Amino acid sequence: MLKIREAVREDAATLLGFIRELAIYEKAEHEVAATIQKIEESIFGTNSVTRALICEQDSRPVGMAVWFFNYSTWQAKNGLYLEDLYVTPAARGLGAGKALLKRLAEIALETGCGRFEWSVLDWNEPAIRVYEAIGAEPMNEWIRYRLSGKALKSFAVS
Repeated sequence: MLKIREAVREDAATLLGFIRELAIYEKAEHEVAATIQKIEESIFGTNSVTRALICEQDSRPVGMAVWFFNYSTWQAKNGLYLEDLYVTPAARGLGAGKALLKRLAEIALETGCGRFEWSVLDWNEPAIRVYEAIGAEPMNEWIRYRLSGKALKSFAVS
């Protein structure tokens, strides 16, 4: 039995565990700077714009989704952006990922969003298959850019 619920501050350690497992899966564990305290502040703090869902199987956390609202100028509407989706290996194939995506789609509709978007690594074939199975389409004409670390600092102060 799967249950999707909103994450609460007491879930910070669980979220951090899932974040680390996801980073290991994506071969980027060395990039994780998150801590329990940072998660408590950034997701559950008073000025947070980020939210999270927990998927439970028999009252045991088996997955998460971390998301926030973005904005489409063309639609003049908010959109829902899924930052990270993760399901533990033991729970894969049970529908946990699809259940999290479905709940996010419901939230998008409930809050009047015009879009529900996310990114996926091009080598993550299992995730891509799930996304295509639910009717999601890749946005191949867009290239995502990022400024971070030294490049971000250098540009900001130049």
